[in-house]
Amino acid sequence: MAKTTQPELKQYLRKETALLIALLALAAGFFGGVFFGVYKSGPSIVGMPAGAPTAQKEVQDQIAALEKETQQSPSNVTAWIQLGNAYFDTDQFKKSIQAYSKALELKPDNADVWTDLGVMYRKDGRPQEAVKAFDQAITVNPKHEVSRLNKGIVLFHDLKDTQGAIQVWEGLLEINPMAMAPGGMSVDQMVQSLKKQAGSGTEKK
Repeated sequence: MAKTTQPELKQYLRKETALLIALLALAAGFFGGVFFGVYKSGPSIVGMPAGAPTAQKEVQDQIAALEKETQQSPSNVTAWIQLGNAYFDTDQFKKSIQAYSKALELKPDNADVWTDLGVMYRKDGRPQEAVKAFDQAITVNPKHEVSRLNKGIVLFHDLKDTQGAIQVWEGLLEINPMAMAPGGMSVDQMVQSLKKQAGSGTEKK
């Protein structure tokens, strides 16, 4: 899942497999105030000190170079993915969606890109499209844990489908019984707490 950030990098923007910045709180009192958001699956652009003009220029230069590359070589899948990642990390949701979609037109068997596309759809306020993208990631790679975790989060938080979220996370636990959610709670604990709150009475012993 997300890598542990080294102390000297704490001032930097998102690194590889970093959590999305916008975190959502659970319902009042639920899980004692645990926070969690959706995971980015693919790599991010090189981290830069937040707010530094030089860093901002370097990021913009990198984006410009990738835009030029995709224009000159529109079949370059790697360039489209890198451009999608660059837009992802600069919160340009619609442009990121376009870049990832182009990459997937060329090479649709990349579960990480499908997952990151889903994250961008969610950030763009399109949770239904996010779920569809996560489903595509799972189709490509049935053992892709991040897409299953993200799908459950979107179902639970955005679509208010608690039972759907439970089902997705139970599928994740079949793949990895030790799966963890952001905030330090295991997915198993999360599922059992949801079941208890829903009054299902099916908690594990």
